[in-house]
Amino acid sequence: MQGTPMENKERQNNPVPAIGVGGLVFNHYGHVLLVARKNPPRAGEWHIPGGRLEPGETLTECCAREILEETGIRATPQNIVAVADRRIDGFHYVIIDFLATLAENEDDTPPKHGSDALDAGWFDPENLDALPLVEGLEEVIAAGKRQLSGENRGLSLDSRHSWLYA
Repeated sequence: MQGTPMENKERQNNPVPAIGVGGLVFNHYGHVLLVARKNPPRAGEWHIPGGRLEPGETLTECCAREILEETGIRATPQNIVAVADRRIDGFHYVIIDFLATLAENEDDTPPKHGSDALDAGWFDPENLDALPLVEGLEEVIAAGKRQLSGENRGLSLDSRHSWLYA
């Protein structure tokens, strides 16, 4: 159904929100898994692996799938690290970032970027200055490091709140 020109402009300026996930993965060296985005929003910038929730998927299934598709690395989402409401580059995403643990035997696996990424790699979180990072990524990485050290548990997948993972 076609809208009026004013309605179409309003829809273009206020896109329908989509749900996205990100997977924050650290290896045993303390390095973080990052991908350079190939497509908008923020093409060319580095971010944790992630993407859009597909119909029928749970948030954690989506997170594990996106990590694997973008890097070839198998990981299991654990606790929620951050939730962001992003309106960038003509998109509107609500993004849930999970701390994810590497699957067995994946710790020394070199990432291989998928078709929707320009590059992928393990990076020392203390030396990211040379990379063009997606806005807010350093805070998400810091929050993940706090969770790993036990300073902050975040939101647990073991929560008994049915509204969180229904």
